[in-house]
Amino acid sequence: MGTPEFAVPSLDALQSGGYELSAVVTGPDKPRGRGRELSPTAVKTAALRHGIPVLQPPSLRDQSFTADVQALRPDLIVVVAFRILPPEVFSIAPLGAFNVHASLLPKYRGAAPINWAIINGETETGVTTFLLEEKVDTGNILFQAREPIGPEDDAGALHDRLSLAGAGLVLITARALVLGTARPVPQESSLASPAPKIFKEDCRLRWEEPAVLIHNRVRGLSPTPAAFTRHRGMSLKIYRTRVLADASTKDPGVVEAGDQALRVNTGDRMIEILEVQLEGKKRLGIGAFLRGYAIRSGEMLG
Repeated sequence: MGTPEFAVPSLDALQSGGYELSAVVTGPDKPRGRGRELSPTAVKTAALRHGIPVLQPPSLRDQSFTADVQALRPDLIVVVAFRILPPEVFSIAPLGAFNVHASLLPKYRGAAPINWAIINGETETGVTTFLLEEKVDTGNILFQAREPIGPEDDAGALHDRLSLAGAGLVLITARALVLGTARPVPQESSLASPAPKIFKEDCRLRWEEPAVLIHNRVRGLSPTPAAFTRHRGMSLKIYRTRVLADASTKDPGVVEAGDQALRVNTGDRMIEILEVQLEGKKRLGIGAFLRGYAIRSGEMLG
């Protein structure tokens, strides 16, 4: 059971690992692009490539969906980046149901663990498999794999590495549950931290903050949904920055611009903006952007 690209390596690993996948459960097709044509989820596309039957229930609490899963008589349910399953579904399989979560639980429970780990300046994260319980992300831990976060890693790069690490952990976990060698360990709830869904206000840059915090927010939200600021009433998404040694000498948000460089004052040091996207335009490196859009020294971002 899964929906986005993050779950595809896990599906591929199970398929190539010799497991009989009786079905894949994923989200409904959604309209995408300018034409708003219905498009399948990444997991559905992968399932069809493997010739695996696909279920796309509009509601996971519908009794007909529960009946469909019961009819499959699954030994094990594997969940990767999916919606919240009701107990009547995840309790169907005799070997249990386990989830893959992109953090070292109990840290970063919630919908956006990759984003918040980088935003908060963590230097290490990982993936965890755990048994499903009714309360989200609280089940007993099965296995974990650690992954360093580099100083310039963004959410996109870390997402891809954790997706592959999760696929490896899926195979380890499935084998242990089948052989009966898994030893689930309760989570230490006192060590838990939240990773809630990202909202628009979480993406707005506050230039009065220290430069490192701004830089980490940019990294943690790149490439999507992307941090942003405003200039001349328009939204300016910022995808890549660099913290400079120079101390800020003007008010936060004031720009120092050149032909090929854009620097912004923050609460302490200056930040250089390296990659942006103006509202309604393409994503560009800062040199190409400044050739087509003039920002003058002394102007304000905010």
